[in-house]
Amino acid sequence: MTPDHRERAAYGAEAVGRLQGELPNPFPRILGPRALDYLREVVESGLTADLVGRFERALAETLGVKHVIACPGCTPALQVLAAAFDFEPGDEIIVSPITDYGTIAGLVRENYIPVFADAAPGTVNLNAETIEPCITDRTRAILVVHKTGLICDMDPINALAAKHGLLVYEDACQAFLGRYKGRLAGTLATAAGFSFDAEKTMGSDIGGAIATDDDALAERCRFIGQSRGAVQDPPFGRRHVEPGYAFRMPQCTAAICLAQLEIIRDQIAQRDRMVRLLSELVNEVAGVHALPIPDYMEVYSAWMFGLSLDPAQFRCSADDFAAQVAEAGIPGAGTARYYLIPAACTFLHERAQAGVYPYSRPPASRRYSYGAESCPAAAAFLDSFVRWSTFCEKYTEDHCALAADILRRTAEANRR
Repeated sequence: MTPDHRERAAYGAEAVGRLQGELPNPFPRILGPRALDYLREVVESGLTADLVGRFERALAETLGVKHVIACPGCTPALQVLAAAFDFEPGDEIIVSPITDYGTIAGLVRENYIPVFADAAPGTVNLNAETIEPCITDRTRAILVVHKTGLICDMDPINALAAKHGLLVYEDACQAFLGRYKGRLAGTLATAAGFSFDAEKTMGSDIGGAIATDDDALAERCRFIGQSRGAVQDPPFGRRHVEPGYAFRMPQCTAAICLAQLEIIRDQIAQRDRMVRLLSELVNEVAGVHALPIPDYMEVYSAWMFGLSLDPAQFRCSADDFAAQVAEAGIPGAGTARYYLIPAACTFLHERAQAGVYPYSRPPASRRYSYGAESCPAAAAFLDSFVRWSTFCEKYTEDHCALAADILRRTAEANRR
């Protein structure tokens, strides 16, 4: 095999841990004071301490759900959910267009067909109005993404899904303990996937989880996702009656997650306060608009901060603006066109155009095409969108004022 010399994508501390600037970096992460106690318990027990079960129960109580299934990451959590649903190859899943590959990885592996609804104008999320035109007789589910921690308007989405007999589930990886109309992100539909990767709001070394109130779905997630689709058949032993995975959270990861869960509420409250203050300050800068925070968002568990530029007011591109902001002291500032998954996942377009399974007919019922043109509102939004991935609970009012001042000075230096 010829060596692949392409530059691989970086994540977590490798991606942002060394970024320098005038504002806080999430790394080194603040860890719960009992983290070492829990890790020591794993070691001293000879790996017999059930930290995974304890974390699952603690998280279920925090979320107010019946079942939590701990996973080694957010991508595996969503992959297990995709495998657990009773869908067929060629079935369509409507998905948010502005997200991460992990959202659709399970759909691809199960040979479902992702259909990207456009974003609502002026924001990063889809809504019921952009979803409805995408529904066909092959649609089976809607997978919503609460991007940056902004929760989608779920009541209209759930009503639309009920009208068409569709399942709804959530990618809540960036919205941990965000609150929508009195309810928590990840409890607003049939099931949800969460992330506890190092850079996420509740950062562990890695990790993820599935949450649901559905008894049958929870059992199937454990069967498919952790027991590898195997049953005990005495005296023969294990028989693998379905293809499955061994996506089990490690005990040491669970130990850190449990410690993080004990301190996360105060951290999210601080994120909520600071993102609202920063948004107010940024909106005072002419031509710069923070991501709008909907009225229904009672707690904004912000994972990153984002803003839009009015191109008519500036001489520079969004890329140049972001580079100047980063140079001025905001670590991690940049544009994020790669979040447009219909354009970023080039393999989808190639497979669809070539009619490669599941895009062959059958099982597909029609031709598909992927690219920026398939979600024009989302593509246009990301063309003028600047974000930084280092927003965190370490922010204070002074940090917000400094960030707004950097944006103000950069805006004035580039104003037409």
